[in-house]
Amino acid sequence: MPLQSLPSARRLPLLVTADNDLLEDLLRLAAAGGCELEIAPDPAAARPRYPGAPMVLVGMDQAQAAVRAALPRRPRVVLVGRPSGYADDPWQVAEALGAEHVAMLPAAEGWLVERFAERLPSLGHGRVLGVVGGRGGAGASVLASGLAVTAKRAGLRTLLVDADPLGGGLDLVLGWEDLDGLRWPALSQADGRIDATALVGALPHRGGLVVLSWDRGEMVGLPPEAMAATMDAGRRACDLVVVDLPRQFDDAAVVALQASDRVFLVVPAEIRAAAAAARIAALTRLHCADVALIVRGPTPGRLRARDIADSLHMPLAGTLRPEPALSRSLEHGVAPTSKGRGPLAALCQRLVAELTGTSVEAAA
Repeated sequence: MPLQSLPSARRLPLLVTADNDLLEDLLRLAAAGGCELEIAPDPAAARPRYPGAPMVLVGMDQAQAAVRAALPRRPRVVLVGRPSGYADDPWQVAEALGAEHVAMLPAAEGWLVERFAERLPSLGHGRVLGVVGGRGGAGASVLASGLAVTAKRAGLRTLLVDADPLGGGLDLVLGWEDLDGLRWPALSQADGRIDATALVGALPHRGGLVVLSWDRGEMVGLPPEAMAATMDAGRRACDLVVVDLPRQFDDAAVVALQASDRVFLVVPAEIRAAAAAARIAALTRLHCADVALIVRGPTPGRLRARDIADSLHMPLAGTLRPEPALSRSLEHGVAPTSKGRGPLAALCQRLVAELTGTSVEAAA
């Protein structure tokens, strides 16, 4: 059964609080500013909507919980509360949370009404799709690259992000290693809002496809702030962001997961691979509510894709038949799905159409 297309409705400011009095006050102020709010009682409920909301208001009652939950750093976060009733210093909590403003009621009521009236745009209209392997060598990087190339062929502005520092570099998968442009080490110090247009122009690109990958130099740490800024810029500059995720989730990978609208878990049709994927699936679902399975052949033990999906308690998004010519094409620097033929291309064409509502025709 096909997965539903991702929603495209305009996102609302997000309020995170379980304090009914604070909730009532903020709903009143939002109405005065002609604005509606999305409500989440705690950080767990807020997590799927947190990265893409145009503004986030965190009540003092949930501030420490939000810090412990390690929600991704992002702009336009406001800590709201009252001057009394909490033991914590709101300014220290705001710094730990990464909030830009502290709004204490009733003094900040006028300021909040003005913010609600500003009709802030969401952090970006582009969708974010994550891909992770259930075990090493599952084919996640090839699928991520194939999805990005297919989206570009469909006329979508696409950013392909390599979030796996040990993966060897997605520019190699595409055959783009000789293209000029910035790689992750040059952006590792980014800790705020990146100019989206400047980012697209500075990265290796061909047509509507832009790639942010690693170089082959000394490995550098990737702060979560740099990933958050990149996800923000990608949403604003592109129609689709595809992220190739590592199997061991560091802080930056968690930020990318939390920004993802959907994640595909790629699992070879083998018993040990399915067992290993169970742990990856459980960790992935902690950070993204929409996780689906891609089962890759061959099937030496004649395992059915549906059986693997049932064992992992996951929806089956698709299967991928063996494609011997694909490995030869990759060795010769031919990007996956660039010719528009073969099992991988067919799968990517269907997934892109389901995800975005934009179809791409198969090559003759």
